[in-house]
Amino acid sequence: MATPYEQLLGKLTQQLDVIYKDINLQQTIEKLAQQLALLMNLHDDCSAVTPFTNQWSEEDVILITYGDSIVKDDEVPLKTLRRFINANMNETVNSVHILPFFPYSSDDGFSIIDYSTVNQSLGDWEDVKAIAKERHLMSDLVINHCSSRSFWFENFIKGEGEGHDFFFTAPADTDTSDVVRPRTSPLFREVNTPSGEQSVWCTFSHDQVDFDFRNPEVLKAFVIIIRQYLDMGVKIFRFDAIAFLWKIAGTSCINLPETHEVVRLLRTLIEHAKHDAIIITETNIPNPQNLTYFGNANEAHAIYNFSLPPLLINTLLTGNCLYLKRWLMSMPPAQDGTTYFNFIASHDGVGLRPVEGLLSDEETNALVKTIEGFGGKISCRTTEDGTQKPYEMNISLFDAMQGTTEGKDEFNMVRFVCAHAIMFALEGIPGIYIHSMLGTQNDYKKIEDTGSNRSINRHRWKDDLLVDALQDDTKHHANVLATLNKLLAIRIKQPAFHPNATQFTLHLGLQFFGFWRQSQDRKQSIFCISNVTDKPLSLPLSELNLIVNNSWYELISGEEITDLTQEIELAPYQSVWIANTRGK
Repeated sequence: MATPYEQLLGKLTQQLDVIYKDINLQQTIEKLAQQLALLMNLHDDCSAVTPFTNQWSEEDVILITYGDSIVKDDEVPLKTLRRFINANMNETVNSVHILPFFPYSSDDGFSIIDYSTVNQSLGDWEDVKAIAKERHLMSDLVINHCSSRSFWFENFIKGEGEGHDFFFTAPADTDTSDVVRPRTSPLFREVNTPSGEQSVWCTFSHDQVDFDFRNPEVLKAFVIIIRQYLDMGVKIFRFDAIAFLWKIAGTSCINLPETHEVVRLLRTLIEHAKHDAIIITETNIPNPQNLTYFGNANEAHAIYNFSLPPLLINTLLTGNCLYLKRWLMSMPPAQDGTTYFNFIASHDGVGLRPVEGLLSDEETNALVKTIEGFGGKISCRTTEDGTQKPYEMNISLFDAMQGTTEGKDEFNMVRFVCAHAIMFALEGIPGIYIHSMLGTQNDYKKIEDTGSNRSINRHRWKDDLLVDALQDDTKHHANVLATLNKLLAIRIKQPAFHPNATQFTLHLGLQFFGFWRQSQDRKQSIFCISNVTDKPLSLPLSELNLIVNNSWYELISGEEITDLTQEIELAPYQSVWIANTRGK
């Protein structure tokens, strides 16, 4: 019987066969498999991986933040961040996603100059490891492209040294009419090299030059990077822009079979190196395509639930949960070994491609118009017919909740909390943006400074100003932090909120959005119901079919429900979590 190491090599060989089936390599596939295992520090003594294993629980909550979202004089930002989290979210947030913390040249970190070092303005690897010792650390693997100022690309321009053959080039007259991109900039960047002018592929910007994974040396380089990140305490890998990884002229160059196989290969290596490590794929694409990155529980452990933010915002701005409810009913339960990564705000804007086919053009346009009315900015992409189409809404989530499609109102705070109460209860792992935890509003000054719409939701708090804001009773920031912390403290004690616990959509009309969760041992049930309108509504408990010989509790208020025949009144945007136990 083959040893776990021999099984690993066999699996790597099969995966490499798929990736490089049409490419003439300078070495055998078997040799390449051995090299990758060695680079990942995997040897004869490696152990087998148990498939379909959930490496997460209801206690997992991921805070999304830049390393310098909070800055303090005479203190490196990673130390400031660690101190702030420990002081304000220590009991509720057990994981932190620090957005790219490496030297970079543009795109707020996503144009990396050097993958192996920490940006000196943020701190050093010791600061990163200090955070990783206290919480699960999530890091970006910016794998599709790097900075044009990187050592690798400088060698490409010189035509010698490591990196000189790492980048994807194509003849300038290549047919790119079917290429799918999220940007309107020219696809090719012309570069003079010793072998003549080269047209370098740039999916995102001319400062972000795309790698050529047809060259296995690129794959090896990233395996070395992954091994280093694991050694520095990274447990969760965010595969940034992974959908664009593999390019073939004449195709869409997105979601190609080779891309999926590269994800499977990297999962094989990562989970053998650290059994509880997790891969989350960042694929801001239509929902059916996004779901394919689960594979058969052999690709991403988790996928970004990109359809959730625009659908949930649309629900709360229209007072109608039709589209959100339809989508939730259509979502397949994640099988063991996989889960959803739920979020409703992040460093990026609210993507609109994930609601293609879910929202009508009229509904999308009304949503865009409303967000613009609340001070948001809209980013567009060029479609196949050359027209401009809204691609992303850029706005802080707190400001996105200022009102409805009818205009601004007095329900900003409760509408904002409702959005989180829904997200925290859904199947999957919740990810919450630091600026949502703080109720940060639109930063127009930063847009002026950077020229980027996304800067509107990338505020950098000065520590003393944040402390003052959290102590000022006339401002909302302390109330937001306390309220969301309270919801999270309840959530992490409920077995029915395990990311893989059963979920069914409730049918309570279009003004109540509801779903039922049941723990994996079937001992706990929670009915999660939200009034998504700006009017008080009565909910007959009889419609929930609560079991009469159970005790029932409303977890958010802490009250026991004694009369199952009563109607309970939900205030505008109020959420209730009705459970048969109080949890752990």
